[in-house]
Amino acid sequence: MPELRRLAGHRFVGVRDTMVVYDTEDAEERSALAGRVADDDLVGRDLVQTFGPDTLPEARNRGFRAAVPGD
Repeated sequence: MPELRRLAGHRFVGVRDTMVVYDTEDAEERSALAGRVADDDLVGRDLVQTFGPDTLPEARNRGFRAAVPGD
């Protein structure tokens, strides 16, 4: 995911325009995120977010929902 090099080391990356969080260790979610980043200039528009701690429960605590329903 070259567009997100500055976010290397973060497993969960949220997209603020949809409030969806992507798991970058999942190939399908990583691909979907990379497509959104490229197509919608998410980094340039400052619409990506990481979490501390880098966990799905923390992303949910901040109002994000999983990219895959049921996760």
